[in-house]
Amino acid sequence: MAALQPVTDASFASVVLASPTPVLVDYWADWCAPCRQLTPVLEELAHEYEGKVTFVSMDTNENTGIPTQQGVLSLPTVQIFVNGEVATSFQGGKTKMALRAAIDDCL
Repeated sequence: MAALQPVTDASFASVVLASPTPVLVDYWADWCAPCRQLTPVLEELAHEYEGKVTFVSMDTNENTGIPTQQGVLSLPTVQIFVNGEVATSFQGGKTKMALRAAIDDCL
């Protein structure tokens, strides 16, 4: 089963911006309860979209540069990048159906 691949400030450009496929970035922190609720849903979607969309997660406690650069002000925040650009972004918990719709819109 596909899982959320960790991404860091250092690996963000090569993993996310240079990706030939769309990339969903989950910005999270261990103290964020909605983040913990969102993770299993994203893991399920990573399996469903394996080979079509790359799913990564960024621990905002350990990586502060990219979240600041991307304007992440609340957690969880999800961004979907297509060709190195943000195609869509949203904050807070989302249903699996809402996430799937957002992903499908970017494909």
